[in-house]
Amino acid sequence: MMKKFVLVLAATGILFACGTETTEEVLYEEEIIEEVGDNRLTNDERSEGWMLLFDGEDPHGWRAFNGTAFPEGWIVEDGALKALGTGGDIGGDIVFGPMEFEEFEMEFTWKIAPGGNSGVFYHVVEDPKYAAPYETGPEYQVLDQLGFPEPIEDWQALAADYAMYTPDIEGAVKPAGEWNESRIVFSEQGASYWLNGKKTLEFIPYSEDWNARRNSGKWDEFPDYAKSKTGLIALQDHGSEVWFKNIKIKTL
Repeated sequence: MMKKFVLVLAATGILFACGTETTEEVLYEEEIIEEVGDNRLTNDERSEGWMLLFDGEDPHGWRAFNGTAFPEGWIVEDGALKALGTGGDIGGDIVFGPMEFEEFEMEFTWKIAPGGNSGVFYHVVEDPKYAAPYETGPEYQVLDQLGFPEPIEDWQALAADYAMYTPDIEGAVKPAGEWNESRIVFSEQGASYWLNGKKTLEFIPYSEDWNARRNSGKWDEFPDYAKSKTGLIALQDHGSEVWFKNIKIKTL
């Protein structure tokens, strides 16, 4: 992904006509002042507090959930973290281990294989008693919405807050294999999910409505789901090839 920045510069020219000195202000544009490729931050982003969770080359900081090493089921391919699809409902997920996040804004670029299913989690808690990140962490659903081989409930849809809030994704869905841009904004004052520039949903964490959904029955098997207000970022290998890049975050 290449970003182009345009800077408008002003110059003052001194013109002489008929012995009279006049001043003319000239405006012109100079394009491509700064080019930023994949897995890079602009100077403005750095000054705003953004940090990269992956540089496109080294998976430093990423490791297996409840593990110590980067698992064999993931590789770095063409500047992206790629899940090979060897995981399942349990096993195969990775976390960014160096730090936890509470209130944050996160952006990431992704694509998925045909029929694929994956997700991005936050506020994930590690403990041997938890088999997978979804037992504790809310999920931004990543899915081949157009080609998934089974019926999809609204709460399972792409860019949903999985099993909590259903998304409006009309006009924002791309076919499997194409790159998508997603964003999560999470604060106790308000949270929102975005897909390809469109806000898909919004909610107030820990509100009466949120608690009603949290206690509606879906999460009865997982009593610690979304109980922690801070935790790790996780990427899911749910048995599908999926690619992630441009993973960046800033605290709020």
